[in-house]
Amino acid sequence: MTIALWIVQGLLGLIFVITGSFKFFQTKEKIIASGGTWAEDFKPGMIKIIAGIELISGLSVIVPRLLGHGHYLTFIGAASIAIIMTGAIYTHIKRKEFMHAIINFVFLLMALFAAYASRPF
Repeated sequence: MTIALWIVQGLLGLIFVITGSFKFFQTKEKIIASGGTWAEDFKPGMIKIIAGIELISGLSVIVPRLLGHGHYLTFIGAASIAIIMTGAIYTHIKRKEFMHAIINFVFLLMALFAAYASRPF
């Protein structure tokens, strides 16, 4: 179970640090041009907020594990990713982008596993 948790947390953290950074440092038009058509439904400021939450949550999932303390941050980061993925699934289903919704559902399951396994209570 510990190895599975390490793998899930590592992948989840890495994916969300990379995608959050990309969204945070790119314009709305570049995000849309690179396949992020969901961004058409959001204002640039909201995209930056979503990206910032993804970036911070991704770091929160992996950094405490690497440092050996602050594991409650892992729970908060994974729970934040789960919330973001719930909104992403809703957005993609509303836009009839079902393949993206399925991918985000997998990320949601990974985040829920990481949150459950690292819960501080």
